[in-house]
Amino acid sequence: MSLFEKHKATLEAAVKALSLRTYYSPYPESPKAYGDEADGKAKFWMSSTMNNNYNELINEGSIGWTGEEVSPFLQVGIGVKYPIFAIDTLINNAKEAGKTWGKASIEDRAGVLIDCLDQIKSRFFDIAYATMHTTGQSYMMSFQASGPHASDRALEAVAMGYRELTSIPHEVEWVKSMGKFDLKMKKNWTPVPKGIALVIGCSTFPIWNTVPGLFAALITGNATIIKPHPKAILPIAIIVEELQKAFASAGLNPKTVQLAVDHTDKPITKLLAENKAVKTVDFTGSSEFGNYIEGLNKTTFTEKAGVNSIILDSVNDLKAVAGNIAFSASLYSGQMCTAPQNIFISSNGVQTSEGLVPYDEVVKAITTAITGLVDNPKAGPGTLGAIQSDVTYKRVQEAKNLGGNLLLDTKSIVNEEFKDARIATPVLIELNKDQSNIFNKECFGPIVFIIKTAGLEDSIALTKALVEEKGALTCGAYTTDQNMQNKIAEEMNSVFIPVSFNFTGAGFINSHAAFSDFHLTGGNPAGNASFANSEFVSKRFVWVGNRYM
Repeated sequence: MSLFEKHKATLEAAVKALSLRTYYSPYPESPKAYGDEADGKAKFWMSSTMNNNYNELINEGSIGWTGEEVSPFLQVGIGVKYPIFAIDTLINNAKEAGKTWGKASIEDRAGVLIDCLDQIKSRFFDIAYATMHTTGQSYMMSFQASGPHASDRALEAVAMGYRELTSIPHEVEWVKSMGKFDLKMKKNWTPVPKGIALVIGCSTFPIWNTVPGLFAALITGNATIIKPHPKAILPIAIIVEELQKAFASAGLNPKTVQLAVDHTDKPITKLLAENKAVKTVDFTGSSEFGNYIEGLNKTTFTEKAGVNSIILDSVNDLKAVAGNIAFSASLYSGQMCTAPQNIFISSNGVQTSEGLVPYDEVVKAITTAITGLVDNPKAGPGTLGAIQSDVTYKRVQEAKNLGGNLLLDTKSIVNEEFKDARIATPVLIELNKDQSNIFNKECFGPIVFIIKTAGLEDSIALTKALVEEKGALTCGAYTTDQNMQNKIAEEMNSVFIPVSFNFTGAGFINSHAAFSDFHLTGGNPAGNASFANSEFVSKRFVWVGNRYM
């Protein structure tokens, strides 16, 4: 049985889910689904991997070893070293591998990629600990985001690519009646890969933000070089390891996927991105570098910085809403690209099912909810995780000097399992709308602004202007008025930002579901791509048609 036949049912279910946009996942998100011994084995794997060379990757032609990752939980270097390759070696390997991979059938590509995802399931716990000790994500987030949820997004890219690549027949007999005779031709169409793909990873979500572009590039026939952030290599190294194994097992060139590791003192990202052989670039990171990537004469897919907002107008249960906002703002210490930063509240207060709650009481409710969450010894550490970088930690510590009315300053709390963990609770600052110089840019990390406005119309206008100027990935809105919901949706959608209305309980604006929710829209300054829509894959290949008489 071919790999395509083996995984055909999964692929068909994934393609169907793309059309229906309903919930679908072949990868359970509960650790309990993977057996009682998996976690213990992964802990042993992590301890034995630390302070060693990562020998599981193909290192033929390497010129040395490097690694500088530091665990935000342990506050020590994890000591893993990875093989270094010269730029020319990486490019030449990719050129050679691409010749075979680009000519592989769409079915063979889909089969080997889904088979690899099937193998990655057995590494979810390894991936979880690798993610924890490079990014600072909590154990559960590390498991879910880098494991099942990332694999969902990877499979989504494969399914979307398969659908696009099979959207037209590859060969037909074309007949046109000319009256007394028929004009006949044979026509065929070939999806030709654009060429070497470069996927640039980020430090906070080294797998979740990388695998969509990686698998989209691969399903469309492009050999791929992954350039991880030097502070978060181990998680994506596992993915590359499994891909190389899957390619080799299928009789394909394992160098179709390569890991290009560097050191912060000697970066290679621009050297790779500017190489004329690289035709497509995926990037997640700062707006400054993202703008540089978009300026290259290449096909690019970017996710940059954005300023995410919440509009608070009217609610049924203020306590439930405040709790939801507190969790969304505190989850992974605000280091998610979808975390809310600005909360716009009318000076008139918020209407609830029990009457109008004055503005000051609404602010107090949010303040109390954040304090209650982070001070909870069971919920606080697991929600916050740890701060990934020194730069983010310093930004949070200095946020009290930004201006406005400081409602909550950051503080350290104790993680009983990791007592040296670098933790910082959210900073909460109250501002007036005329202090836009403070809130009109991304303050990455657990920094939240409450902004007093003249009313709902004012809140909408301020949020819309921010999306147009700075971009955003998410927007939350709370209103019990259907007309107002329609107005907010119309205004926000006009600047290409989706809205999450009245989220409480287990629904959070941070989270987006593969096969249902698009991540980014590609229509505002936060990024030029949206995964996974059809353009996310179709721009990676070109249909070329031939005619025969």
